[in-house]
Amino acid sequence: MKIVLNGEPREVAAETLAALLDECGYSGRVATAVNEDFVPSSLRAGHRLNDGDRVEVLAPMQGG
Repeated sequence: MKIVLNGEPREVAAETLAALLDECGYSGRVATAVNEDFVPSSLRAGHRLNDGDRVEVLAPMQGG
């Protein structure tokens, strides 16, 4: 399916948000939004993706 991940078009096999994070190599604590709606970590496994969805994944950064 074709989605937009962090502003970049991507072709992915994942059907859920949790599977997408695994497929793209995200681990640890991240914040996620689909089509500008926040999706908490507890709902990612059940959040189905659709062709054309816009997904944002944000990871905390250390530093000052």
